[in-house]
Amino acid sequence: MILDITEYPILALIDDPHDLRLLPQEKLAQLCDELRQYLLKSVSISSGHLASGLGAIELTVALHYIYNTPFDSLVWDVGHQAYPHKILTGRRDSIATIRQRGGLHSFPYRDESKYDAMSVGHSSTSISAGLGMAVAAERERENRRTVCVIGDGAITAGMAFEAMNHAGDIKADMLVILNDNEMSISENVGALNHHLAHLLSGKIYSSLREGSKKFFSTIPPIKELIKRTEEHLKGMVIPGTLFEELGFNYIGPIDGHDIQSLTNTLRNMRSFKKPQLLHIITKKGKGYAPAERDPISWHAVPKFDPAQGKLLPKLNALPTYSQIFGNWLCENALDDSKMMAITPAMSEGSGMVRFSKEYTRQYFDVAIAEQHAVTFAAGLAIGGYKPIVAIYSTFLQRAYDQVIHDVALQKLPIMFAIDRAGIVGGDGETHQGAFDISFLRCIPNMIIMTPSDENEFRQMLHTGYQYKDGPTAVRYPKGSGTGAKLGPLVCLPIGRGIVRRKGKNIAILSFGTLIHHALISAELLHATVVDMRFVKPLDETLVLELANTHHALVTLEENAIIGGAGSGVNELLMSKRKMVPVLNLGIPDQFISQGTQAEVLHDLYLDAEGIINQIQKWV
Repeated sequence: MILDITEYPILALIDDPHDLRLLPQEKLAQLCDELRQYLLKSVSISSGHLASGLGAIELTVALHYIYNTPFDSLVWDVGHQAYPHKILTGRRDSIATIRQRGGLHSFPYRDESKYDAMSVGHSSTSISAGLGMAVAAERERENRRTVCVIGDGAITAGMAFEAMNHAGDIKADMLVILNDNEMSISENVGALNHHLAHLLSGKIYSSLREGSKKFFSTIPPIKELIKRTEEHLKGMVIPGTLFEELGFNYIGPIDGHDIQSLTNTLRNMRSFKKPQLLHIITKKGKGYAPAERDPISWHAVPKFDPAQGKLLPKLNALPTYSQIFGNWLCENALDDSKMMAITPAMSEGSGMVRFSKEYTRQYFDVAIAEQHAVTFAAGLAIGGYKPIVAIYSTFLQRAYDQVIHDVALQKLPIMFAIDRAGIVGGDGETHQGAFDISFLRCIPNMIIMTPSDENEFRQMLHTGYQYKDGPTAVRYPKGSGTGAKLGPLVCLPIGRGIVRRKGKNIAILSFGTLIHHALISAELLHATVVDMRFVKPLDETLVLELANTHHALVTLEENAIIGGAGSGVNELLMSKRKMVPVLNLGIPDQFISQGTQAEVLHDLYLDAEGIINQIQKWV
């Protein structure tokens, strides 16, 4: 659906940033108002990330107005806030297709637009990538500028500080904009701070600063005194001492919704050399009252009516796997003070809100710091506690060395609750949980479980938590199950599968929730269906028995085929010299684009229809 652009007269003139830069500066405020309304209307139709983009309207307009994009590189961190950027860079009329199959990507994507300098989706990468671009630009000698936009959450990650430390050391010519939307615009962001920002970003201050350094450089004691006096005076009125110590010239904080002040400050800063950091204060959900009041709920939204300002609850919805996990945590923590639950800034997504409120001493949100989360859990385990790391599959990738070196090598009893395993839907390539089985399966001492339904999921959480001889992982999908009845908690026998349907000739070995598609397929194929439950250790006895009693085996998993659970079956059969044909079904060797979970599974031939077709074609 294409929105009626005639309702937005200034925005209608902007087909790309070149058009934007033709506007007089006094028209920018009206453009921001129109862009905010256009974003609100488009997301209400398409669904997607809303609150972050509403808070970044003025920043986006100012950046494209002052900087010569795409010649100048603009790097967005994560990309939740990049919808306005897409609208202003030639994708205005297709923005309502975002997150849809065949539509725009959820995040900046280099193959989609020359204005997307970096394909993103994971947090805290912008400064590292921007630093590389800045170094390349410096050697190019064409006066190309580099700007990185990072949020107050993303900047908590160690990678961001590693990049800033490096940038300050080599005095890279780049600007980092800290988009701080966690606090409201308070007294310290008023006339005084606007004046201070203009002063600190102006040529007079810059000349005085550099001139005084040169003048006093011949008097070592005074040079040090001047330097420290300057830092402490600035530290008294602005919170920039940390960034100054990292080698950045800090300016701000300023109101990120004052388009005139923001534009003037950026214009001054564009001529600066060496590392600069501009701290702006914004309000997530700005301009839409419901999103301002509850930016968490309005961060990513389904389709909605903007006039009503309400997100409709799902009617008769089954509990999600994340909610079941959160309930299980609370159920067990009641009698177990040794339980410690850790999340890297995904409390809401991982279903841990209730636990965080009821068991505050057993809950740790370590911010966007996946590596720290895993090694922190290792320390807790060494100290005699029982840690659970709740983490999305796609984010566990960022802590791989810690899983190997700090957990598995020491056989520490830590359970990884791996949410969003498999196909996740609209977030697309950067968020599909396609690789965790493959990268965990090769790690010694690791037990990997794949529940087929909600009840199996709870039993596996219980089993993993009670296991004392090393780390365990339970991987589970986004969304709801089938409504399976939840039974009493019991420890499952490690490495044992269950035959769910007896057939002949073909046996389907299913790892995870795709078993429901397998059971439908088996009715037509008269096949045996096995819920394997464990990827590692495999139920070797059962697999070898099936190889002896069936003409062919089919493995089924919502993970990359390469190195996945099916590969484990292949390795077992080869080691035992069993010459039975095996078909491995799963995610192919490619990155998977966005679409609903059902659409993507259909496209990958992993729904019942696709499984039948693949097996019949193979046979």
